[in-house]
Amino acid sequence: MSPNRSGELMSCDPLDELFEAARGGNRRTLGKLLTMAEKGGEPAAMVSEQAYRGAGQARVVGVTGAPGTGKSTITGQLVAAAGASRPAILAIDPSSPLTGGAILGDRIRMDSHVSSSAFIRSMATRGHAGGLAVAVPDAVRVLDAAGCDPIIVETVGVGQVEVSIAAAADTTVVVVTPGWGDAVQANKAGLLEVADIFVVNKADRPDARGARRDLELMLDLGHRGGWRAPIVLTTATEGEGIGDLWAEIERHTAHLHDSGELVRRRCRRRREEVADRVELSLRDQVDQMIHSELGQAALNRVDHQELSPAAAAELLLAELNPPQPL
Repeated sequence: MSPNRSGELMSCDPLDELFEAARGGNRRTLGKLLTMAEKGGEPAAMVSEQAYRGAGQARVVGVTGAPGTGKSTITGQLVAAAGASRPAILAIDPSSPLTGGAILGDRIRMDSHVSSSAFIRSMATRGHAGGLAVAVPDAVRVLDAAGCDPIIVETVGVGQVEVSIAAAADTTVVVVTPGWGDAVQANKAGLLEVADIFVVNKADRPDARGARRDLELMLDLGHRGGWRAPIVLTTATEGEGIGDLWAEIERHTAHLHDSGELVRRRCRRRREEVADRVELSLRDQVDQMIHSELGQAALNRVDHQELSPAAAAELLLAELNPPQPL
């Protein structure tokens, strides 16, 4: 592996040398590997395969919650509280492809708290569509294989996409604020199912205790034994409660190891990722089929009421999966 005159790695370096350089602390190389993983196609598959062999050691923490709850500030403070030598932050922006989202704002809020040793990467949903369920695990794996620990995945919002991303972590932290909404909305967002730790941020507000009480009541109704999500009060802008939050993350990590839940949780995630990859591939095939000459002809027949949508679907499925000879 030879550097060019500026000291950068040459693009022709094989993947094992790129990963070796990333493990050695070369941030530019790590960024290159992440870019390859994001773009998809054969390069992404090769990076994913290589990263899979060296991953599995890092603690992965997911942080999610509605916009404005202070997730980015909490994330930056958590990295400082962890005291790790090579932490990483993966900031997911599932915003409108027209507005460009809040990546810059997130980075500014993080940078005021994160040490220079932290590696921060932003990843937007635009351009990924359903492939985000594949791109995020690959990016986490690359960071893991490069020796980053802990890895904090921060998402914007609490919709289905964001919840599924946060659920890809070993420990999921859900951030709310006083006046966050009723328990029905929380249940609809799936927070009870994915939250390992709740945070009531902006705890200096007078109704913070009420928000905590509401969460306790919600947990009482939904708790079925095993781990019960603790509730931590924080004022992230002042750094208050962050040490308590990190202590709960470490306590949950110990619980995962002692109970064997970490192995079960990671096995479940890998199985779900396999299904996501198959679904994404099939979706691509269906899209190609719809835009093919046969697909357009079938759609035109539907438009002219010569063929029902059900019959058209059966016709295209038969072409997609032709019967096998006996």
